[in-house]
Amino acid sequence: MKRIRSVLPILLLLLPAHEARAACNVSATGVSFGAYDVFSPSPLDSTGSVTVSCDETPPADVVIAVGPSAGSGGFNPRQMRHASFPDRLGYNLFTDPSRSAVWGDGTAGTQTVFLKNVKRQKPPVVTTIYGRIPPGQNVSAGSYSDTLTATITW
Repeated sequence: MKRIRSVLPILLLLLPAHEARAACNVSATGVSFGAYDVFSPSPLDSTGSVTVSCDETPPADVVIAVGPSAGSGGFNPRQMRHASFPDRLGYNLFTDPSRSAVWGDGTAGTQTVFLKNVKRQKPPVVTTIYGRIPPGQNVSAGSYSDTLTATITW
């Protein structure tokens, strides 16, 4: 039985859409899928998160976009690369728990996440990242990873 460990770190790039008097902090917890069983008929699902909090007068609304995969250069499918071999493991990130809306930058059929009414000194806004690796991919055992950029605009 082949088992594959995959880690999906997300690098954040904070880009304000305009000059704003806001001090917002953004952090992410990457999606770690754990062991992938190539013989399982079920997809492998996992979650991560993006957290936004503002210290000063924040923008009313924040948009979180996630860029294309470094592994595939696109959104659907995104691909993780094997640490040593040329193998690639398809996966994707979604905005919803049913995993029907691909999280991207609003192009190529993808969706962004819209956070409404981010407030000053309120609890941080935590948004879940829903990840999925489809079943039936015949790839080598080992570690797979991809790096994405999340862009926060207000």
